Amino acid sequence: MNLRPVLLLLFVSACSHKADIVVTNGLVWTGLSTGRGQLGAVAMRDGKLLAVGDSAEIARHIGSKTKVLDAHGGLVMPGFADGHTHFIDGGFQLAWINLRDAATPQEFVRRIKAYAANLKPGEWILGGDWDHTLWPGSPLPTHQWIDSVTPNNPVFVNRLDGHMVLANAAAMRAAKVTKDTPAPVGGEVPRDAHGDPIGIFKDNAEDLIGRAIPAPSAEQRDSALARALAHAASLGVTATGHMSASWADLASYKRLERAGRMTLRVALYLPIEDWRTVSDSVHRDGAGDDWVRIGGVKGYMDGSAGSRTAFFFEPFSDSAGYRGLMRQPESDMRSWVGAADSSGLQIAVHAIGDRANAMILAIYDSVARAHGARDRRLRVEHAQHLRPQDIPRFGAQRVVASMQPYHAIDDGRWVEKRIGPVRIKTTYAFRTLLDTDAPLAFGSDWTVAPLDPILGVYAAVTRRTLDGTNPGGWVPEQKISVGEALRAYTYGNAWALFMDQKWGTLAPNRYADVVVLDRDLFTVPPDSLGAVRVRYTISGGRVVYQKP
Repeated sequence: MNLRPVLLLLFVSACSHKADIVVTNGLVWTGLSTGRGQLGAVAMRDGKLLAVGDSAEIARHIGSKTKVLDAHGGLVMPGFADGHTHFIDGGFQLAWINLRDAATPQEFVRRIKAYAANLKPGEWILGGDWDHTLWPGSPLPTHQWIDSVTPNNPVFVNRLDGHMVLANAAAMRAAKVTKDTPAPVGGEVPRDAHGDPIGIFKDNAEDLIGRAIPAPSAEQRDSALARALAHAASLGVTATGHMSASWADLASYKRLERAGRMTLRVALYLPIEDWRTVSDSVHRDGAGDDWVRIGGVKGYMDGSAGSRTAFFFEPFSDSAGYRGLMRQPESDMRSWVGAADSSGLQIAVHAIGDRANAMILAIYDSVARAHGARDRRLRVEHAQHLRPQDIPRFGAQRVVASMQPYHAIDDGRWVEKRIGPVRIKTTYAFRTLLDTDAPLAFGSDWTVAPLDPILGVYAAVTRRTLDGTNPGGWVPEQKISVGEALRAYTYGNAWALFMDQKWGTLAPNRYADVVVLDRDLFTVPPDSLGAVRVRYTISGGRVVYQKP
C-alpha cells in the first residue's frame, strides 16, 4: 500500500487547522450571554474565528507560523461596535479646534484666537464641540465675542450635540445671511433687540451657514477617515453605524477599502429624504460588502435637549410654554418612512424628546401594519426621553433603541432643570427598556461624545454624572450590569445592523473581530471602569492596534 497520499492528506489536514493568531491566558467573554468571562483562548484563521475554548483545546491550533498573543489575564471579547457615529466628521474633528472643555467664555475666546493665528486669511475655523452649560449662568455665545479675534476667518463651531452652531460676522457675510434672512422650517435663528442674528443657528438653520463652507477634497476626506480609523482601533472599535452619511463619505470608504486600509466594518445611513436614490443604488449595485455597505436611511424628528430643540408633550420646565422643535413635518416623515419601508430599506430616525419618540413609534407601527410582517429592525436613534407608556413599545414592536450612555452622565448635570423631576425618571431608561425586552444597541454619537466604548460601559453601569454630584448614580434605578452594557455594544449592535450571524459574538466562523482589554471589566470596581485600556484590537484577523 502506498502511504504517501494518506500521509500527505494528514499533513494538509493538520496544517489547515493551524491558526494565524491565537490569544491565550485571558478571560474569554463570548457575548453569547451577559455572564462573566471564563478562562480560555481564541484561535483565528483567514479572517475568521477558528475555535473558542480552553487553552488545551486551542493549543492544538498553534503552529510554527501562528502569532500567539498573551492577554495577561485581561478580558478577551468581541470587538466593540458603535451603533451611532458621525465617523468621518470625527476624523476631521481630530484635526480641528477643540472647545469641548473650555470652562469659561474667556477660555472659549482665547482658544479661537490662538487657532486663528495659525490660519491663512479666508480659511474656515470648524469643529468646536463647545458646551455653554459649563459656563457660569450658561450664556449662549454671540458673534461679537469672537469677531475681533477672527476678522479674516469665517467661524462655524458647533455645540457638542451638533444641534446648535456659532457663526461669526465673517461667516454670515460669506453665507449672505442678514437681518432679513428668515429661519427655515425646523430651524431657529435667535436675534437681538434690533432683529439681527446673534450668530447662533439651531438645527435646520445651521444649513444657512453650512452651505457656504467649501466642501473638503477627496484627499482631505480620506485623510480624515484614516485618522478616525486609527483612533477607533486604539479604542477597540471594529464596527460602526455611520449616521447622516453622504455619498462622498461612501466613496471615501470604498477608496480605502480598495487600498486595503479599512480596519472597521461600516454601515452607512443616508438621508431619509433621499430614499429613492438610496433604493435605486442598492437595487442596481447592491448594498455593498461586510466591510463597507449601505445600511439604510436616517431622518430627524427633533433636535436636542441641550439646544432646547427636543420636542416634548409638556413645555420645558425653564422655558414657559415652549415645547421644542420638530425638524420635519410629521406628514413628511410618515411619507418618507412608508416609501423607504416599501423599498426594503432599514430606517433609523433621531428622536430625543418624549413627543418625538411617541410620534416615530406610532409611525413605525402604522407602516408595519400597513405593509405586513417582515424583519425590519427599525431604529430610534437616541430614544432619550420617553413616557412610561411608550417604553414597552420598543420590545413589542422590536424597534431598536439605539442609545448613547455617555450622554446620560453628561446631560445629567443639567437636564432636570429643563424637564423637571418627573420626566427624568424615564430618561435614558436602559434598565426598563431591557426589562421590557427592547433590542438595545449602544454607541457614542461621536463627535458629540467620546468614541471610547469603555466610557460608555462606565456610564451605563454607574450613571455617575461628569460633575461628580451623583456618586450613587443619576436616576440609579436605570443602571444596568457590565454584561448587559457589553452585550449592547457587541451583539446588540450586530443585530441592529443585520450582522448578528457574522460578528458580535465569539464563535467559530464569525469574523475575527476581537478586542483584548488589559483588565477584566467584570471584576474592576465600577468607579474604575473608565481606566481600563485596550491591549490589542484585531479586525478581520489582523492586529490593527497594540498597546505601546
